[in-house]
Amino acid sequence: MKFGAVPTREAAGLIAAHTVRSHDVTLRKGRVIPAEDAARLAAAGLSELVAVTLEPGDVAEDPAAERLAAHLAGPHLRRELPFTGRCNLHAATAGLLHIDRAAVDAVNGVDEAITVATLAPYKPVVAGEMVATVKIIPYAVPGAALDRACGAAPAGALAVAPYRLTRVAVVSTLLPGLKPATIDKTLANLRHRLAPTGAALVTDARVPHRREAVAEAIRAAVTEDRAELVVVFGASAIADRRDVIPAGIEAAGGHVAHLGMPVDPGNLLLVGRVAAVPVIGAPGCARSPKENGFDWVLHRLLAGLEVTRADIVALGVGGLLMEIGSRPQPRSGGDPAEDDA
Repeated sequence: MKFGAVPTREAAGLIAAHTVRSHDVTLRKGRVIPAEDAARLAAAGLSELVAVTLEPGDVAEDPAAERLAAHLAGPHLRRELPFTGRCNLHAATAGLLHIDRAAVDAVNGVDEAITVATLAPYKPVVAGEMVATVKIIPYAVPGAALDRACGAAPAGALAVAPYRLTRVAVVSTLLPGLKPATIDKTLANLRHRLAPTGAALVTDARVPHRREAVAEAIRAAVTEDRAELVVVFGASAIADRRDVIPAGIEAAGGHVAHLGMPVDPGNLLLVGRVAAVPVIGAPGCARSPKENGFDWVLHRLLAGLEVTRADIVALGVGGLLMEIGSRPQPRSGGDPAEDDA
């Protein structure tokens, strides 16, 4: 691609590098210069224009952006028509944005003229939301560079994982001093979290804070209520793998995959399974409507994505979230015995 001043009489068919308004003629930036406009400007005394000349093998910005966007777009993404060197991708359904980050980094490293920007990985999105944009910086790119960019990423490196689980059971344990209103508010916040995903509560079990009671409630949720996900809100935060909630999961025939996560608020979260049904031991901050580590795990599981120990330990970078004012122990200090993150 050549970029620079050319005699106005020779500019017909080239691309205007800048918008020009002169002598009742308007040339739009990035548009092909009509022959009649070039002639009128030359006759009016404008001697030269800054224009772009495509060379053999060059691909104009719009088709280049569209080709790369089409290559990157995986399941449940919709591609918009390109404009001014940009092609946007939108979610076709509600779910989690799934990104091959190494692939996107590789594409962006090919040539400074080729860029891809996305929302954060695993961000919950709704149908119609823009999740990524491919932008070609100049007016064209060499075809070889575009080929390398497409080759740097597997096809479908961006996708939306739609929400799949719809039946959620809640088990709340009870201790003296825990008000029913607190549990009611917790469930209201959970319903609000579930609303965009299409999931709903199928049972609300409130049981004593004892291992056997937790085990029985989980078994009933899985076998009788056909729950696809069980969330356990403890009257007291989980302090150890031998505590009531993890012990109850194991007594129900399940196992604990991981306890604790490098996300704050959200440190005291547990993930496990009973049969094929995932179980979350919710941290105390999950009672709050504000975003915390519970949201991250909840949405992944609702999208049918496995949450492994490796997934959880990788959340530390970016895992320091905003302080929740209602926390019993703010980060700045307090009584360690009351930590309910």
